[in-house]
Amino acid sequence: MEQNEVKDNPEDKSVKMDKAQTAVNFPDSKNAEMKLSPQVEEETCPSCGSEAVSSSNNIGPVSYIYALGRIDVRFPSLAVEKEFAQATGRAETVGLTDRQALHEVLSQRQNFYLLRKLCWVLAIEGLDTYILQPRYQADLDMLVEAVRPAPRPTDVDVVIGMQGPIAPPNMCNGLMVPIVLFDQIYSFDIDSIIKSIPQPDKMTEKQFAPVAEELFMRIMQMADNAGQTDEHRALNYLAVRYPAIYANTADANSQNRSLTSVTVRTSRLTGTRKITDVIFTYTHRQTDVSEKYFVRVDVTEEFPFLISKMSPYYVYDQNP
Repeated sequence: MEQNEVKDNPEDKSVKMDKAQTAVNFPDSKNAEMKLSPQVEEETCPSCGSEAVSSSNNIGPVSYIYALGRIDVRFPSLAVEKEFAQATGRAETVGLTDRQALHEVLSQRQNFYLLRKLCWVLAIEGLDTYILQPRYQADLDMLVEAVRPAPRPTDVDVVIGMQGPIAPPNMCNGLMVPIVLFDQIYSFDIDSIIKSIPQPDKMTEKQFAPVAEELFMRIMQMADNAGQTDEHRALNYLAVRYPAIYANTADANSQNRSLTSVTVRTSRLTGTRKITDVIFTYTHRQTDVSEKYFVRVDVTEEFPFLISKMSPYYVYDQNP
């Protein structure tokens, strides 16, 4: 029979964090770091100047992003679009598709100035969600890698960074969404990540691939998963960094069990650090009996990491 839930389990909730304020102009130095300055309330720090809050040693509370989506490039103005057209005219693009020509032009070193002028947008579930800015100018090449010469519907981009304010209307041709200063971008397609996952011994690749793809897409399509809350950041981290969740789901399917829910809860271990428990519930298709497994993730800082591996989820009953 399904185990009874303990009554005093923490409620599912998202930890809200203040949005940070950031400067988006690039510094002169190639490797200079972009500063992310928190929004300071007057009543708590009435005498703080801009230098104080922009100090890297006084970063204050920020909102971290660990999002899965698709990066696309936009022209912020007609002038930038015409400049790109002139650069394309100087490049060897005979026989290339428009997307291949775009990648070819942006990959050429003499055209790197255009990377700073273009608007880079992360779309999640087809909706424009963030405008991306690198923390370092040298990281612009990560954006070029996201512009695939032959894009496919299964392409995925992982963006890790910090959220800033809403973009002004003149920044990206009227698009007003939050700015994200990113530190890392991973670009891949679903097929490649599935092939990199060690498959269970008793299961063939043909059997395992549909299970892994279904779980990955399920995590991506969870309601409002913009990679901003601690819960969604933990889930997105597991989706691309912890293959055990796919092997466990495949094993459950082989026992005629369906993945019926994925729940993220604030762990009782949360104290000075933010710890989440990600719980996977598998229900037998004939007996309707459920089994639960969980994995614990630390989401305190920008880069989540694993605290405990996948294991059975046990709760005690206060009223036996």
